[in-house]
Amino acid sequence: MTVATDPNVPAGAGTSTGPDARAGTGATTDPSSSAETSSGTGPNATMGAGLIAEPNDVTTGPRTATGAGAGVLERRYRRLLRGYPRGYRSGYGGELIATLLDTAEPGRTLPSARESFALIVGGLRTRVTYATERPAWVDGVHLGVLALSVAQLAMLVPYATTVPLWVGLSALAVALIMRGRVRTALPVVVLVAVKVCSITLGRTWLDVTLLPVYPDPVWGGGALYGSGGPVAPMVGYALIALGLLALAAREPRPVGARSWLWWAAIPALAGANPAGLDFTAGPGPLTVARVAVEIGVLVLAIWAGHVARDPRWAMASVIYLIPVCAVYAENLGAQSSQDVAHLALLVFLTVLAVIVPYRAKRHVLL
Repeated sequence: MTVATDPNVPAGAGTSTGPDARAGTGATTDPSSSAETSSGTGPNATMGAGLIAEPNDVTTGPRTATGAGAGVLERRYRRLLRGYPRGYRSGYGGELIATLLDTAEPGRTLPSARESFALIVGGLRTRVTYATERPAWVDGVHLGVLALSVAQLAMLVPYATTVPLWVGLSALAVALIMRGRVRTALPVVVLVAVKVCSITLGRTWLDVTLLPVYPDPVWGGGALYGSGGPVAPMVGYALIALGLLALAAREPRPVGARSWLWWAAIPALAGANPAGLDFTAGPGPLTVARVAVEIGVLVLAIWAGHVARDPRWAMASVIYLIPVCAVYAENLGAQSSQDVAHLALLVFLTVLAVIVPYRAKRHVLL
């Protein structure tokens, strides 16, 4: 593996060991530069896919013209650069755009597929590297708690007209956790947890709602937690509350906000049976959507752990897996072979997410 030793020499597709090394997206302004093959080594080593952006040479003036479509091409490059963190775009976006326009053919108005892919991957790699600036355990717990909160809200969404207050409070809890307001979110989560647990136990705590609670007609399906028991939802909400307590008890520093894109997972997870996936009735669209979201997020966690050599995404994956295992344990013997295969796949991907960061560190040391 080739590693640059001069901290002022930028890397191509990967990394240098210097704290000020920056990489870009696909072409270099220095034809003698060689492409590296490893990942960034710290939060200040941002990674793209090969374009050099000098930290002290940011272009803010007019761009080099490439023909009649130069303005259109530049706007499309800027849209692709939105995948990079705001701070990175402010410091290095001008240089990236200038280099891309310099290397573009005259008259071209669309970025090439190779450039688009390089910019998207480079933005993701840079965001992953920037994310390691926060303490690993804080970030891991926050991500895990947010993922669980989104899953719990998705289970309640089909029952919005029956228990609107509790669906609304659950959505509020997700929004507060997403924006890093963990102290404010904690009492809201506790209220929702008490009510959900009372429903599963057949009690009338906080209001008179009792099972069966049926979904809105558009969703179909059975009663809320009707085919499951109280253990799984109680484990899920207990983990959320404990995670928020741990985050609230640390030093009074902000946890950090998360992307609003987390809301997009709720429609994909909504309507899924908390007690299983009901594969026996055929893999319907809700089942397929849930499995696709879970696998996609876990694969991203594995990739991020490999890129940053950091365990925070593995911690979040383990937190999400615990209630899933509780569901299967509580309904042991009632699952189909497809349900068991689903659980085995989630466990396998989570184990990979745990192993990959440490194997990547060992590979770099060797």
